[in-house]
Amino acid sequence: MEEVSAFINTARIYIRMKMIEEAVTTQVAWVLSYVQGGVAEAWKDNLLDELAKGESEVESAEQLFAKIRNDFGETSEEERKIEQLRTIEQAGRTCDEYVQEFKKVARGSGYEGRPLIEEFKRGLNEAIRRKLAEAEEPLTTIGEWQERAVRLDRNQRQSKAEERMLGRNAACPGGNAQPRGGGNTDNRGNQLGPWRDLNAMDVDRGRGGDRTCYHCGK
Repeated sequence: MEEVSAFINTARIYIRMKMIEEAVTTQVAWVLSYVQGGVAEAWKDNLLDELAKGESEVESAEQLFAKIRNDFGETSEEERKIEQLRTIEQAGRTCDEYVQEFKKVARGSGYEGRPLIEEFKRGLNEAIRRKLAEAEEPLTTIGEWQERAVRLDRNQRQSKAEERMLGRNAACPGGNAQPRGGGNTDNRGNQLGPWRDLNAMDVDRGRGGDRTCYHCGK
């Protein structure tokens, strides 16, 4: 693994710069002090026990580095690709993004045919995977699965965006509705009373005791 190489390189540089004059046992002990957690912890305990009994072949820091590299195993590029392929998922990304990363990881993994399709399906979001599985025309190649998945994902995202926009328009259909009760407001929002059309006839003037002719004003 890359972490193993990084650990070894860092430890080697530090020993050459700061501990070159120290005894081998001190150098080995210092390196082992940073081997921690899980399987590595058990591995370190076993090695310390072997060193104490004189049963270990580690006689220098470089031999310790070689043992670490050998026991923890530098995985091959293909093995790393396979591990990534088995864990990659679409999650919150677009299907475009998922497909591009999947193609990158799949290249050099040795996966092809049905196993590759199954890994691609596994990483898809459930809603898309179900719709593709229910398609009338069965998908038989990884290219078909990827193309249809991208198209379906785009359509779903566009549909959701349109629904949100329609929902906002429905909530405010008129844009600038008048206040309830027919009231009018000034530019500060103050109520000015009922709105009146200045060009309309004032029918109220003809009501009550005094009636006036609209034509002659008498």
